[in-house]
Amino acid sequence: MFYISLIVSGSPSSTHWFIFSLQNYIDLLGSDRFDIYFLNSLVVGVVVTAGNLLFCLSAGYALARGKNRLIALCFMSVVGVLMIPAHVVMIPLYQEMVAFGWLNTYWALIVPWLVSPFGIYLVRQYIESLPPDIEDAARIDGAGEFRILFTIVAPLAKPILTVLGIYIFLANWNSFLFPFIFTNDESVRTLPVGLAFYLGKQSIDWGHLMAGASLSAVPIIIIFLIFQNKIIDGLAHGALKD
Repeated sequence: MFYISLIVSGSPSSTHWFIFSLQNYIDLLGSDRFDIYFLNSLVVGVVVTAGNLLFCLSAGYALARGKNRLIALCFMSVVGVLMIPAHVVMIPLYQEMVAFGWLNTYWALIVPWLVSPFGIYLVRQYIESLPPDIEDAARIDGAGEFRILFTIVAPLAKPILTVLGIYIFLANWNSFLFPFIFTNDESVRTLPVGLAFYLGKQSIDWGHLMAGASLSAVPIIIIFLIFQNKIIDGLAHGALKD
């Protein structure tokens, strides 16, 4: 333990001693529940992020390169969904989870969020800015659409896919309302829901709550440090013209 003295009101005789300790972190990491919450959040965040990268890339490519009325109608439907807050569908979505028998399962935490209309719109706008000449050359050589998508378009769209992946992971990592509604079993609770139980009716366990909040921010900080250059490239693209 480390000690530090604080002089109050400038009086040398008024000295208070504060004790700095890692005991809250030790207690938290030693708790059986915290490991489960952390692992659940990690699994849900990774799977949902992977699903969004796959489906948003596929849908965004189809909407960007398709040139017919049906494609235009699909794009308008995506834009229309963007104008609907997610909380509006909370009750119908809960009823679906009950009907499917997915309450207190990973399915309820993963399946409804595997594709994002914002992600589709974002990827579509980015792919539209890419020149289609390379894709046309690949078609002349006999490449199919899936090969073009994953070997040509996907590498060119890495900056925006990185931004989308971080956005989706961060949104799901910090998601509280829907995991709180869809789960009441400790075995499938995510980290934000688990930390909420440190808020009691009569008192708040501030020490363990703040320690848990600090640890929950570590994965996000690591991701930003690793992919910060890709984030800047993805956000800056479109602001500059060749």
